[in-house]
Amino acid sequence: MIFGERGVGKTSMANVVATKILGPVLPVRVNCDTTDTYSSLWMKVFERTPVEQTVTDMGLMSTTTTVHEFLADRFRDDEGGGIVPDDVCRALEGLPGFPIIIVDEFDRIMDPVVKQTMADTIKTLSDYSITATVVLVGVADSVDQLIEQHHSIDRALVQIQMPRMSVGELYEIVDNGLQMLGMAIDDEAKHEIAAMSKGLPHYTHLLALHAARTALDSESMRITPENVEEAILKALEGAQETIRSAYHKATMSTRTDTIYPQVLLACALAETDEFGYFAPGDVRSPLSAIMQKAKGIASFSRHLHDFCGEERGGVLEKTGAAYRFRFRFINPLMQPYVIMQGRAKKLVDRGRLDAIEQLRLRR
Repeated sequence: MIFGERGVGKTSMANVVATKILGPVLPVRVNCDTTDTYSSLWMKVFERTPVEQTVTDMGLMSTTTTVHEFLADRFRDDEGGGIVPDDVCRALEGLPGFPIIIVDEFDRIMDPVVKQTMADTIKTLSDYSITATVVLVGVADSVDQLIEQHHSIDRALVQIQMPRMSVGELYEIVDNGLQMLGMAIDDEAKHEIAAMSKGLPHYTHLLALHAARTALDSESMRITPENVEEAILKALEGAQETIRSAYHKATMSTRTDTIYPQVLLACALAETDEFGYFAPGDVRSPLSAIMQKAKGIASFSRHLHDFCGEERGGVLEKTGAAYRFRFRFINPLMQPYVIMQGRAKKLVDRGRLDAIEQLRLRR
C-alpha cells in the first residue's frame, strides 16, 4: 500500500514498479471511483488483463489455435452473481509471469464493505501464496483511512508512506530534465524552483518547464532567476480552475486593509509536522516577515478559522481542541500556488522568502 498527501508522486511511484522487476511482468493499472463495488473494481482489472487460450478443433485433421482475450470475458456470463475474493485468487493464479495489479485512487472508495473485502482478498492471496502483487494507492495519513481491518493482514501488507520530496530530490528533477535538453540553470534559480514547490514534484516540473521555455525564447541555454520570475506568471495562468477559484474566494475582500492574502501566504510558508499541520504560533514568524512588523497570534487567529469555513472556501482544515488547534491545507497543491501568488502580487520578494526559510531552519 502506497499512501500519503495528494501530489507527492504516489501514482508515479507505483507505475515504475513494474519497470524495476526482472522477469516476465504483467502490469495492470486501474483507477477507482466513488461508485465502485468490489465486483466492478475487479472487472476493471480483468478488462485490462490479457490472456491466451489454446483451442483444439475436433476431428481427424484437428488444428490448434491460440485465442487472445481478456480475463473479464470469463466472468461476463457468470450466473453466480458478483466477484468474490476466491474468484480473484483463482483468476490471478492462472496468469503467466508476475502480475502486478495497481489500484489507484483507492481513497475514493466510499463503501466500507469494499475495503473489508479487499482486505479479505489480500489475505486470500497471501494464504495461497499466489505470485501476484496488488498495489493499493491512495490519499491518506495512515493505512487505517484506506482499508478496513488491515491489522489482520499486516504480515501480507507492506505499508509505504510517501513523504514530500526533499530539496535534493527536486534539484535532481530539474537537473535530469535540463541535461536531456543540453541546458543549464543558475543555482539561485534552481533553489527558487525547489523552494516554491514545497516538496511537490508537480510544481517543480511545471516551473522548470516554463522557465526553460522562457530561456529558449530569449535564445539562451541557461535558466536565470529572471526566467523563473516569468515562469511563475505562466504557471499561475495555467493553474487548475479549482485552485484559482479557491484562492480567490479565500482572499477576496471589499476592504483595502484586509490581510487575508498575507495570512494565507504565511500559512503556506509556516513550518509543518509530518502530516502537513501547523500551529498558529508557526504562522507568526512568516507573517511578521511578510508584513515587516511584529504580529501576534491575536491579529490573525480569526483569519485561520475563517479559512476553515465555507465563506472562505474551506481552504484549510483544523484538528484538535480549543486553544490547541492545528491547521493544514486541504489540497496540498494550494500551498505552492499561494506562494507563487505572493510573489506575483509582490507580497514577498525572493530575498524575504530566503530569510523566512533560513529562520525556519534555525528553529
